[in-house]
Formats: sequence, structure tokens, C-alpha cells
Amino acid sequence: MPHGGNVGGALVTGIVVVLDHVSLGVSDLINSRRFYDAVLRPLGLVRIVNFGNGRGSDYGAAPGSLGVEFTITTERDVQPAQGMHLCFRAHDRAAVREFHRLAMSNGGHDDGAPGLRPQYHASYYGAFVLDPDGHRIEAVCHAPESAVEI
Repeated sequence: MPHGGNVGGALVTGIVVVLDHVSLGVSDLINSRRFYDAVLRPLGLVRIVNFGNGRGSDYGAAPGSLGVEFTITTERDVQPAQGMHLCFRAHDRAAVREFHRLAMSNGGHDDGAPGLRPQYHASYYGAFVLDPDGHRIEAVCHAPESAVEI
């Protein structure tokens, strides 16, 4: 969508939306649901669909198939892909901190505490965790802490 329009009920202007959703294989659906239910909520995403027969779940900010942004599916022999991580956008730095806190208390492992990452840009505030299967997951807020004086 090069010049704006309506995506999943949200007005988008001047942004090219490239990805519709991302899927990730998990080995233990119950543990992964507990983890992702917790860590995605402060980022505005909730579980919206459960697939029958324990096959997986969809997460998003709106109900139904147009709201899907992230999917977990039960797979055999799950191995994290080397060099790959998923990054979810947070509305503010508090959401990044909550994402990290909830990951630690729901089966995740620390892979980079919440904080500024100025090597990316001056306001890049992120946290990295490993999910129960070892997939590298990040939450980031790009907003500055305060307005810039010009």
C-alpha cells in the first residue's frame, strides 16, 4: 500500500506495509501460549484464535482473520533459526520493561535487559528475550523520552 489506506481497520498513511503476519513453530503449545499471552499483552496484542487439536494460536490487536499479526504453531523438532529474531513494536518504554519482566516470569530467558541501544539510533529502547524454545524475541520503542527542542 504505497500511499495509504485501510489495513485491518486502521488508517495508514504514507507507510508501505510489507509483512502481514509472522508464524513461529513451538514445541510445547501450553507453555508457549502462557509465555506469549503474557509478553504480548503490554504490546497491545492478545490471543484471538486457537486452532483445533492443539495446532496453535493467532495473536493480534483486532478479532478475526484480518487481525492476525503473529501465529504460533505446534511443530516437531523446533530449533531457533540462527541470526533471526522477531521484534515487536511497543508504544512506550514502560511496555518494553513490562514485556521483559513478564518474559522472565513466564518461562523466558534474558538476552538483553531493557535499555537504550544508541548504536541503532538515539531513542532506540529495546529488550531481548529468549522464548521457551530459544527463539530470540525483542520489544522496541522508537519514541524519544521527551520532545527535542529545535
